[in-house]
Amino acid sequence: MANGFGSMYIGASGLQSAQNALNTTANNLANVDTKGYVRQQVRFSDKRYDTLKDPTIVTNMHQSGLGVSIGDVVHARDVFLDKSYRLESGREAFYGVCYESVLYVEDLFQELDGEQFKQSVEDLWTAFQELAKTPADSVTQNLVIQKAGLLVSRSQALYSNLQSYQFNIDAQIVDSIKAVNDMGDRIYELNLEIMKVESNGKETAMTLRDERDYLLDELSKYANINAQEDFEGFVNITIEGVDFVSQMGCFHLDTYKEKGTGFSTPYWPHLSDLNVGQVVKAFYTDGDVSSDANTDVGSIKAKLLMRGETYGTYADLLTPEAYAKIEDRLLVETEAQVDSLFRNIITTMNDLFAPNVEYQVQAGNELVDADGNVLYGAGANIKILDAENCAVGADGKLPPHELFARMGVDRYTVAYDADGNEVYVYNEEDVADPNSLYRIGNIEIEEELTKQVTLLPGFTQNGAVDFDLGEKLAAAWGVQGMHISPNDQYPCTFQGFYDKMLGKLGTDGSVYKSSRDTLTNTVASVDNSRQQIMGVSSDEELTKLIKYQSAYNAASRYMTVISQMTELIVTGLI
Repeated sequence: MANGFGSMYIGASGLQSAQNALNTTANNLANVDTKGYVRQQVRFSDKRYDTLKDPTIVTNMHQSGLGVSIGDVVHARDVFLDKSYRLESGREAFYGVCYESVLYVEDLFQELDGEQFKQSVEDLWTAFQELAKTPADSVTQNLVIQKAGLLVSRSQALYSNLQSYQFNIDAQIVDSIKAVNDMGDRIYELNLEIMKVESNGKETAMTLRDERDYLLDELSKYANINAQEDFEGFVNITIEGVDFVSQMGCFHLDTYKEKGTGFSTPYWPHLSDLNVGQVVKAFYTDGDVSSDANTDVGSIKAKLLMRGETYGTYADLLTPEAYAKIEDRLLVETEAQVDSLFRNIITTMNDLFAPNVEYQVQAGNELVDADGNVLYGAGANIKILDAENCAVGADGKLPPHELFARMGVDRYTVAYDADGNEVYVYNEEDVADPNSLYRIGNIEIEEELTKQVTLLPGFTQNGAVDFDLGEKLAAAWGVQGMHISPNDQYPCTFQGFYDKMLGKLGTDGSVYKSSRDTLTNTVASVDNSRQQIMGVSSDEELTKLIKYQSAYNAASRYMTVISQMTELIVTGLI
């Protein structure tokens, strides 16, 4: 028996090491379904050896060992796989939000009050085709007025639903910012606890590290983060390149309300001063969205991009500069397209019912009001009613009624020339005055027409039925004069515009879905690689459990034999 009771040490070390290995394996099995848990792997090592005799040419080295011990419990992660997983998770979340937004908008178009929005456009087209056959018939006039009213109400409902969805996304953004701050606070607390536990250089705060790594995985889905662990075990985090968690603490994100819309915009309070208008935004959505530039990462940025920063109007589609500000802002761009389609339909119909001509006021023929006050001086360029060529309603009066009226703004102002003749001056739209615009939310069916449908222009001024007007109204629906954006090179009709709008939604949705599905597979592949390193396999752990149990039993039997030998020796000497 080496070194007297040395064999007892060897047996005891076997029992102790096997018991600790069993505990570690049991802990792995208990956490097989725990999110973020990293398996613990036991590594055995020899205890100290005593050299009894150095080796010679004819003899081997004589050593006496004290058994085995657990050299380390490995808590293995691959930092490169973690970084790749978090980046791809952020991209997957980005495109997932984009795709869900497209699906929601498509539902708004196709399930508006149980009927497709397109149907209201088609119904109005059909009504005008019937009106073209009998422009002065009260039945067809009533049909046009009814379908026009439905177009107004459904357009307003669709636009309102798009705005509501913007506010829904806005609320999600606020909630996401709160969640990010909460995770940042917890990660900072875990950093301090891990440093405290590991300060002696002997222990590894495995459970705390698991929780911290899980939070980093979750945080990466919200924003583009970069996490670096220093030599003390403290993880420093940046969001979009700005410090979020550091040794100084967790720098919270916050939101402020945009003027006009009330939308929430995330910003860095510690770098901003709202009182003087100095704001450092946390997320910038300007420029191209691409993987090369890492600008397509995180659900918060995707929500900001889908929501936009304003409400879309037809004016956003008039110039490339204006369109560039809303392009790829799904809801804003869709609102602008809906408003543009609505505006083009109603202004085209109005201009046929009550046509205008350019007019320049001449010196000596200034236009005045009923009290003689000058309304338009010499040289003024204005639009007036084309009184000679316009149709009238059954009452035969001028000016004719427009079908779609601006709320609170008449189409014409009555003025008088030098001879006292009435001149109907068109009240122009003014971008500075939203109430003067022909746009969704500011339009109603002319009130007098709802009371008496025969006031809808359908007669020439000599009392004959104006079939020419009917033909013009019907033909206007076949004119290819609309563009879905300044970049659109192919003009289309009203119905064609709608089809293009839905086609673009479908194309965007297909791209987002393809990107999301590809990234889902990538994330799954990277995660599988991570799980091979850190994941718990119940089959593997059960195998180890049997192995360590057998080792424990063997050490126990060894100790029993040593105990019997010792007892025999002691009793034999008595």
